[in-house]
Order: sequence, then C-alpha cells, then structure tokens
Amino acid sequence: MGESTRTFDKLHLTQIEPDDRLVVLARTIQSRGQGSEPALKDGAVNWVRYGETCVGQALYRHRSVFQNASEAPVWSHLELSYFHDMVPADVIHDLVVKQQPVETHLLRAEILLTTPSSFVMPRDWQGSAGRPEWQVSLEYIDVQQAYLSDYRDIMRKYLGPAAARLVQAGNIGTFRTMETAAVLYRDPALNIDWNQIHLSEVDAGGFKGFGQKFDAALREIFPDGGFVGVFAGLDRIRTIPRWTLNDPVVEADTALGQLGSA
Repeated sequence: MGESTRTFDKLHLTQIEPDDRLVVLARTIQSRGQGSEPALKDGAVNWVRYGETCVGQALYRHRSVFQNASEAPVWSHLELSYFHDMVPADVIHDLVVKQQPVETHLLRAEILLTTPSSFVMPRDWQGSAGRPEWQVSLEYIDVQQAYLSDYRDIMRKYLGPAAARLVQAGNIGTFRTMETAAVLYRDPALNIDWNQIHLSEVDAGGFKGFGQKFDAALREIFPDGGFVGVFAGLDRIRTIPRWTLNDPVVEADTALGQLGSA
C-alpha cells in the first residue's frame, strides 16, 4: 500500500483512497466489573507501544441502541487500533491471541480496511472535546457477499462525497466507513454478524438517522438522486443488525486527520 493520502485543500479534509487504505484492528468487548474500562483506557492512551506503523487508538462505550434487528446482548465497548499497511503479528498476539484479563470478555476481533473515498476526517481533528452534544454513531452493517463490490462503489461514488460536505459543515464530526477483511476471533455464543462498521460523531439530541442531512448533500452532487434513490438500492443488498450511540472514552486518533496534510 502507498503512504500518500489524497487531500482536499478546498474542504480542508483528508480522505483515504484505494492505495492508502488504513488497516484497523477492531475488538468488540463486554466489560466485566469496574476494573475493566480503566485498563482498556490505559491501553488505548498508550498506543505508541505498538510501534511506528500504529497511528492511533480509540475506545467507545455503549450508551444506547438506536436501531436493533438482533436478539444478541449488547456489548459494552468497541476498541479501534489504526495501522499503516498491516497489523503487526505481536499486536494481534497481545490483543487477540493472548489470554485477556478476566474482566475483559473479548466477543469479536476483526481486521477492517477503510472503504475508498468514504473515510473522511477534518485535518485538524481533535476528537469530540468541546462538543458535549456529540455521541458516536456506530452502525454494524451486513452486506450480502455477492454485492460487496457494488456496495463499495456506492459508498465511493455517492455517500463518501456527500459525507465530506457534512463533515466540512460540522454537521457530523467524521465519516469513517470500514469493511471487514478477516474475522480473527468470534465468541461462539455471539449470534450476530456484520461485515461493515460505519462511525460518525453526531448530535444525539433528537437524532433520527442521516436521512435528511444526507438527502440535502446528495442532491447537491446528484440533483436527480437524493437519499431515497441511493438508499433504496442499499436496502436491497444490506441489513443493519445493530446501530448504537456511544460515549468516546479515548480518542487518541488525531493523527488520522493529519495524514497527507503536509
């Protein structure tokens, strides 16, 4: 993979392109007891221990369910570790293979790749500090295998460019679309599945989804399209087994917005 990142000077955004895709180690975790979150938080803050290919970590705590189509219990945390090119084997051993503390129950570990043109951040991204109204929207999406390429094209051509306008306007914090490349571990009792995770910081007060905001942005780009036209196609090829709102516990990921911004 290349190390350059396409930048958009006019919008002051960084957007990850096909040859520059970040690799993300995601851990879905169920906290057990009061001691688990401080330990997870300490680990995320100390992300530099994973070497020069690591560009940051983030930890999110579940707050509420926005949409649910699964009977599986809701987990407590999602941890994201971002890397250039590949996740080192020793990191996978430390976070996935090695026996985890008893108070940290690992439900799922996976390798994610950033979806082309659909991973958008402000260059000066500083996390959710100063925006107490923001919560982190996490969509867990399951796209039918036969349509993964089509879905990627829709994200790249339509939703990524529309999301860039929403990020630029401050309507959402970031727009991070990631797709599952490999599931490293899955608890046998976890009866829910997905192959995409979408992350955005949103104003949680009265949050009703992205329909209205995306519709306006999409019509700026494609006057004959809009939200209904684009999402009608999506609804035929994917489901959303779970969509949650979350509190940011650690956002040690400011370097992501600085990639390629020199």
